Amino acid sequence: MAEALQKKLQSELEKYKQMQKDVSKSMSVRQKLEAQLTENNIVKEELDLMESSNTVYKLIGPVLVKQDLEEAKATVAKRLEYINGEIQRYEALLKEMEKKSDQHREVLSSLQQEYQKATGRAVAKV
Repeated sequence: MAEALQKKLQSELEKYKQMQKDVSKSMSVRQKLEAQLTENNIVKEELDLMESSNTVYKLIGPVLVKQDLEEAKATVAKRLEYINGEIQRYEALLKEMEKKSDQHREVLSSLQQEYQKATGRAVAKV
């Protein structure tokens, strides 16, 4: 019985470790999105300061291409909208992962207690 509990405990522990790796990856992606959001907000502020007579260039590969100011503003606004949506999606995903992680932690704790009881009884019988 103790061996079966130990195998189940080991299996749950592996699942928990994988869950923690997934949480870590998602947090990393969310941090990158936050950095992109900050960068794009700065670009938006700079574009808002410009007048229609100013020239805007967009970097496409190794080439700077002239771009209309309004088009640049619209592109940045769309990008900000997309990034905000992705951040919200990752926040929801992280909350869900935290719930699952807590559940795994509870299962691990109960399995650990059962295993300790089983091994404790086996030692006591000897």
